[in-house]
Amino acid sequence: MINRYIRAIAGAFVIISVLLGMYVNENWFWFTIFVGANLLQSAITKWCLMETFLIKLGVRREGSNCEAS
Repeated sequence: MINRYIRAIAGAFVIISVLLGMYVNENWFWFTIFVGANLLQSAITKWCLMETFLIKLGVRREGSNCEAS
């Protein structure tokens, strides 16, 4: 369950930041880079900050990192 939320949030962040970068200000692309870097970091370290936030919000835990199961 938690991995679905993480993927959905990351995907939404990427789409929104790309659209903002295209139509509002190109500096929004930095946010896209940040999301990608965070996904890469979580794959390497097996620790995901968004997972920590979601667990504190009460989302059921199924795995221990952001990687797909």
